[in-house]
Amino acid sequence: MQALTLHFKERNMHPTLHRFIRQYFNVVCAALAPVVLTAFLAIPVSLGGHPGAFPVAAAQGDRHMS
Repeated sequence: MQALTLHFKERNMHPTLHRFIRQYFNVVCAALAPVVLTAFLAIPVSLGGHPGAFPVAAAQGDRHMS
């Protein structure tokens, strides 16, 4: 039985298909970047801290929820 080996330098894929998959992956990453930045930067700022962190008593008195 022959061991399973991966050869990254050998391409058994058609060049056009490889280019399409690479472009598709780049578009998906570019579309997810603003979502990830919004989720991990804007939400903690609007909450006044990280969602899992304990709230600070002084910061709660200054905010109005309307």
